[in-house]
Amino acid sequence: MDSSLLSSPVALLLITLIIISVVKVVAALRYMHFYWKNKGVPCLPNSLSSNITAWKFLFGRISFAEYYQYIYNYFPDAKCVGMMEFATPVVLLRDPELIRDIMVKDFEHFPDHRSFVDEDLEPLFGKNIALLRGDRWREMRNTLSPSFTASKMKFMFDLISKCSEDFVNYLADHPEICHVIDTKEVFRRYTNDVIATAAFGISVNSMKDQYNEFYTRGVEATKFASGFLSFIKLIFMRTCPTLAKSMGLTVFSSATSKFFKTIVAETIRAREEQGIVRPDMIHLLMQARDKKDPNIHNMTLDDIVSQAFGFFLAGFDTSSMLMCFVVHELAVNQEIQDRLREEVQQHLAEKNGDISYDSLMKMSYMDMVISETLRKYPPGIVNDRLCVKRYELPPLQPDSKNVIVEPNSVLIFPVYSLHHDPKYFPNPDKFDPKRFSEENKHNITPYTYLPFGHGPRKCIGNRFALMETKILIAHLLQRFTLKTSEKTIEPIVFSKKEFTLQPLDGFWISFEKREM
Repeated sequence: MDSSLLSSPVALLLITLIIISVVKVVAALRYMHFYWKNKGVPCLPNSLSSNITAWKFLFGRISFAEYYQYIYNYFPDAKCVGMMEFATPVVLLRDPELIRDIMVKDFEHFPDHRSFVDEDLEPLFGKNIALLRGDRWREMRNTLSPSFTASKMKFMFDLISKCSEDFVNYLADHPEICHVIDTKEVFRRYTNDVIATAAFGISVNSMKDQYNEFYTRGVEATKFASGFLSFIKLIFMRTCPTLAKSMGLTVFSSATSKFFKTIVAETIRAREEQGIVRPDMIHLLMQARDKKDPNIHNMTLDDIVSQAFGFFLAGFDTSSMLMCFVVHELAVNQEIQDRLREEVQQHLAEKNGDISYDSLMKMSYMDMVISETLRKYPPGIVNDRLCVKRYELPPLQPDSKNVIVEPNSVLIFPVYSLHHDPKYFPNPDKFDPKRFSEENKHNITPYTYLPFGHGPRKCIGNRFALMETKILIAHLLQRFTLKTSEKTIEPIVFSKKEFTLQPLDGFWISFEKREM
């Protein structure tokens, strides 16, 4: 090679840039390798086995739950485990007392969830209460909390019960679809109708009108985090928001965003023009919008749409999955189903065949069944918090020093792993509602059961999700016997391409109509 080429300014600049890049990469790798070791925190070695496990997860060879199980079990006696997500320090918490401190006691150090999407890039998602931070989150939490009180649940009970009755009646009138039915597909139609009436004030019957736009947009929206390519897109949008915005990347399609924004705008306009007052989420958000307080963020239409959409998204998919798991376990465990039906019928007899809010709240065995379902199949495999103020973890060993957690570090709560730890839940793969009986539930170690999180950041809609699930299960047991079919898979095999617990080939159950 001509030596003059190597001495040219362009060549020297290129060589310099390559050297700088190599030095930066090496420094970054060294930083990630020694970060937790220097702090004395147990961390996964950069061994072939741990790297292979990470790549297996990224390429869909093992599930999200299996990946975190591997990390959780690697140090069975450790209080926490140090990890790195790219260049972000992450602490996976294994100790219930540490979890209590982070979630509740020292909440001011960890008030936020990490955000995957910039709100300017995707307002439909980024402005949602789950992703808001600091004062914005507190303001929105205070605005929305009145929507989910016991009194509001009681008020909405009749609306939800009507959706449940319509749904079950449709199944009873169409026995040809009940012989072998994919409950995920039909239960999403039920939750779609519930959210439409409870949050948007819109009446929809997704069993009769199979392709209504409310439902089809919901199906489309729930695919935003499915598969490896979607995961890569979310990571890119998180790390390079400006470039992603210039490329026109969004989480949801423009048609989906436009549909929900139009629905909310038209609902607000109709209520203002006709003086309609309906104590639901939209009404509370309208009231917050009309408040003139210079110390509070002005509520915009995008803010209102984002909260309503977030409520819809959580109810559409997460609640329907809970119902699927409950029905699956009842079909597999006939003695549990029989006992639960007996309780439902007892309360029906007391109310002349009707299910009331008060009678539903008194169904103790129903509570036990739902709680055990949430233990075995939690809605979120992990939960998280973002450190905003420097924090000292207590010594992890009797003779070790305190560990400093720096701002922007992430704390991970391995919900699925805690729920399946035999130290806290003996024989964890067994579906056993007795764990949550009055006699036994005090034996559960605090902060090892976290289906909805805990503390101020606990899921705001958990009471609503439980109510709509219980209503449906009560109505189903009244009209049907739930049985396994030739397509039922037990134990459930989970998809390796999802970030929640999703069955590989659907939830196939048989609904056998009972004589009334």
